[in-house]
Amino acid sequence: MPAGAFVVPNLAKLNMLEGATGILRNGSASYRLALVKSTWTPAPTTNEVWADVSANEIATAGQTAYVAGGAALTAVTLAQTAGVVKFTAAAQVWTADGTGIPAWRYGVVYYLGTLNGKINPLVAYFLGDATPADIPLTTAGNTLTITPNASGILSVT
Repeated sequence: MPAGAFVVPNLAKLNMLEGATGILRNGSASYRLALVKSTWTPAPTTNEVWADVSANEIATAGQTAYVAGGAALTAVTLAQTAGVVKFTAAAQVWTADGTGIPAWRYGVVYYLGTLNGKINPLVAYFLGDATPADIPLTTAGNTLTITPNASGILSVT
């Protein structure tokens, strides 16, 4: 006799993502947001760790606002509401200086550290402009602000 559809309890979803071997954690400063150029072609079935992407990171020469490896995310939260587990963080703000923050196309979120034997595993990425087109150079004195989508960086239903 075939079994009926399995139902995953709401808190079980949260526990699976947040557990000792889960990639997501509340409040951790171990998540980074890095900016990469259009030279990177996302490969969701094979890109697994930051090393698969990092060769395409924007340049850091001539400015100090953006540093290699990206910025640490702040106010990281992982919460479950009405069966939806949402992972999110505060907006990331860079104030350009020097030659400015170079043009970029993708933002990549990854965990800084080792989880389940993977060094700096990827969490998610996003396209900066839906066209798609590069986000142009942010000139000195201007800010570049990236605010997570209202549904979070990652959500599981």
